[in-house]
Amino acid sequence: MQRRDFLASIAAAGAASLAACRNRQPPLPPGDLLGTALQIGHRLREQTLPAASETRKVPVLIVGAGVGGLAAGWKLAQAGFGDFLLVELEAAAGGNSRAGRNAVSAYPWGAHYLPLPTRESTAVRELLAELGVLHGDARAARPVYDEGHLCATPQERLYLDGRWQEGLLPLTGVGAGERSQYRRFADLIESFARRRDASGRPAFALPMALSSRDADLLRLDRSSMRDWLLAQGLDSPQLHWYVNHACRDDYGTASSAVSAWAGIHYFACRSGEAENAASDTVLTAPEGNAWLTTGMLRSIEARAGNRLLTGALAFRVAGGEGGTGDGPLAVDLWLPGEQRTLRVLAEQLIWAAPLFLVPWVFSGQARLKDAARSFSYAPWLVANLTLSRLPGERSGAPLAWDNVLHRGSGLGYVVATHQQMRVWRGATVLTWYRSFDELTPEVARAALRETPREAWAEQILAELEKPHADIRHVTSRLDVFRNAHAMVRPLPGLIWSDARARFAADGERLRFAHADVSGFSLFEEAHYRGILAAERTLRRLRIRFSSSLA
Repeated sequence: MQRRDFLASIAAAGAASLAACRNRQPPLPPGDLLGTALQIGHRLREQTLPAASETRKVPVLIVGAGVGGLAAGWKLAQAGFGDFLLVELEAAAGGNSRAGRNAVSAYPWGAHYLPLPTRESTAVRELLAELGVLHGDARAARPVYDEGHLCATPQERLYLDGRWQEGLLPLTGVGAGERSQYRRFADLIESFARRRDASGRPAFALPMALSSRDADLLRLDRSSMRDWLLAQGLDSPQLHWYVNHACRDDYGTASSAVSAWAGIHYFACRSGEAENAASDTVLTAPEGNAWLTTGMLRSIEARAGNRLLTGALAFRVAGGEGGTGDGPLAVDLWLPGEQRTLRVLAEQLIWAAPLFLVPWVFSGQARLKDAARSFSYAPWLVANLTLSRLPGERSGAPLAWDNVLHRGSGLGYVVATHQQMRVWRGATVLTWYRSFDELTPEVARAALRETPREAWAEQILAELEKPHADIRHVTSRLDVFRNAHAMVRPLPGLIWSDARARFAADGERLRFAHADVSGFSLFEEAHYRGILAAERTLRRLRIRFSSSLA
């Protein structure tokens, strides 16, 4: 779809809204159009920021206070090292795991769950133990998790052919032939999940750096997930819808454009278990994954004091004061709240911001800049609808935590108050997600910039009217959040490329700690990259510590 066609469809939705008003539909609910710091970030392109008015020195600088940057700071502080500065462009830490709150509930602006961590995700388990969510031995085969964070049932449902069904794999109207393909797909995924190489590594691990390097597995990165399915003789339309939904949901990209390695990884790597929950249960909270990022930030503050500087744009990184590569790295920060530039001289730099910024920020570093340009990013839209009461239901499965509309433009919605649903029947917040896999990322970013909140609101309400006829009457507020570069797209050839490997390397003074370094955006990947960068930094500083990755 071209940009003009997409914008025309949005305009048509606005016209439909006016027609609805004439038919005595309630007016669109109020709300805000929010997003990442677009205006400040675009100052990078202008290159008009002033010279530094102040210089500070710090042993370790962490740029980016998303999951990776917070994990790095958490590990440094845990090791007893507190002489670092953590800087963030946005007004608050958290990255894709930020959250909002109103009088009804907290709610996510991004990631909203964490699968049960695998035994390879030792650092995540260690964090969960510190936060009191994992009880007992963090390295146990089947730990016990706090019941309040285990997603209550029903966990998922799908709206298909006018009815809700439990689970997301389409069942209504699916014949014996397609069901046999379901079983064949499940068997293939199970074989990948059980497979170990000669060194004992899983075929698909989480974090991905611990995955097998067997040649036949690496070759999966050269083709798309859709093409891999077809090569296995799997052409069921409903199976393809299900796999495509999974790719859109985790990667913001259609299965026809996602690496087969990444697509299979989604299904085969999630082998975490619990003593008190089924393996497909997830950990969640009303605020999504913000409880994890706020937990890391509080831990940093408790151990090392306030180390966070928000509203700071890192716009230049040079090797030493003179840009020669000798001495500390010089990082220039624009502080828009103070209208000045601060230069930080860092002995060690952990870059935990997205990699697409590298060509705009780094001085020299031609190979890294070229590598960063091979990364592509998916835009994302999130809306939070505050409801005066639960919406009316069409027939079918009861309200679940995750609710998906078959072939909808969005990815569905989660219910912020789901964990209290057994005792709570009042107001709630629905968090609705949309990827833009039908558009090129550039066209989608233009749509995010140019489309008014009212047009998004109309489109969202029109879609949710299908299962909830009264949604307009019970929605009192509808806020929209735009993220133009929400996640890296695991296109064929990226994950096992030399370009990605360059960012995974340990530099003498510089290392990267963002989920982008793994080639796809998951909490576990960002957390691993942050911990790994911190441990490498501690070794460079010759500070003893106990590894969270062993």
